[in-house]
Amino acid sequence: MVRKISFLLVIFLVLASCKKEVPKKITLQEDISFLASDSLQGRETGTPEELLAANYIQKRMEGLGLQPKGNAGTYFQTFTFKPKTDPHTEAQFVSGDGTITGTNVIGYIDNNATKTVIIGAHYDHLGMGGEGSLYAEGEAIHNGADDNASGVGVMLQLAEKLKDSITGSNYLFIGFSGEEMGLLGSNYFCKNPTIDFKEANYMINMDMVGRLRTDKTLSVTGTGTTPIWNQVLNSANPGFKLVLGASGMGPSDHTSFYLQDIPALHFFTGQHEDYHKPSDDSEKLNYEGMQMIGDYIMAVISELDNDPKLSFRTTKNESEEVPRFKVGLGVMPDYLFDGKGMRIDGVSEDRPAFVAGLQKGDIVVQLGDSTVIDMMSYMRALSAFEEGNTAKVVVDRDGKKVEAEVQF
Repeated sequence: MVRKISFLLVIFLVLASCKKEVPKKITLQEDISFLASDSLQGRETGTPEELLAANYIQKRMEGLGLQPKGNAGTYFQTFTFKPKTDPHTEAQFVSGDGTITGTNVIGYIDNNATKTVIIGAHYDHLGMGGEGSLYAEGEAIHNGADDNASGVGVMLQLAEKLKDSITGSNYLFIGFSGEEMGLLGSNYFCKNPTIDFKEANYMINMDMVGRLRTDKTLSVTGTGTTPIWNQVLNSANPGFKLVLGASGMGPSDHTSFYLQDIPALHFFTGQHEDYHKPSDDSEKLNYEGMQMIGDYIMAVISELDNDPKLSFRTTKNESEEVPRFKVGLGVMPDYLFDGKGMRIDGVSEDRPAFVAGLQKGDIVVQLGDSTVIDMMSYMRALSAFEEGNTAKVVVDRDGKKVEAEVQF
């Protein structure tokens, strides 16, 4: 009897050792915390630290069961370029001929469908600062938690949810490099696609989706790139305060796909006072909000799953209408504000607005002789001034009109 029990115990131990270990589920917060950690030194394009981030995204895609869809059977698509301005001429990542190498990371879910949905987010950021930084106190690590570890984190969660769930389309997931230097990675991919673009149905871009506000305001632009977007976005909306924009052109990677006649949307929770500064850290993000945005995108994808391929529409390029100006107030506008005027989301120290006593939350309703009703009218008013000019500014502060004088 003892021998029999011992034999059964051995069999049990052997079977237990053969049992496949269930892989640990990696959370959204864990993905973002790693990508936005100090160890990655701000993920500047072409640096060894950006490549560490690329390797992490590759391993995550591999662990989720995505097929490699980069070059030569890998997850990587590399590209080289010479920066327009090169503040890093002494940096190790610039080659002898002055070129920098960026790395797109690409994974694929093949459902043997005739149409493919492209889901992307850039993972590069500003490194130690330099061009593009709004930090005035020298070099510091710009972790870029919202910009754009947040988008990459939601992209990876979507890959996990879409695997074997909504199967009417194939799915291509891309972590773009070189976005901060001019949409370089998405531009390169669109000119060197690793899928047949005839199958590309639409593109979803997530850039800065980590700061959803308490009123749940969510910006979605590109709604004019196919006739059905507004209907689908509104019917699938679980309760966001949507700010919809028609233009397919904008300062993020969806633009590259729009220019290839692919319908494209950009999801965005708004700028903030930590934008392009070292203070954009992972502990400041709204993780519940990002989960909501991911679920919303899943609902949009599900609603379109059985529909035929979307038709493409061109949109007005709103950036061509932006007035040119020689001076600035030194404020961060609230681009999601949908009331009358231009709401200030942040004030830079020692700039005209700060000196005049303007505050975060003030709503500019008059600048000089011009009434300000929205962002465009604010920029038109600002374009009339030059350095050395003074102007009256009227703001709505908690329901009261406050007048000040600014000097540019």
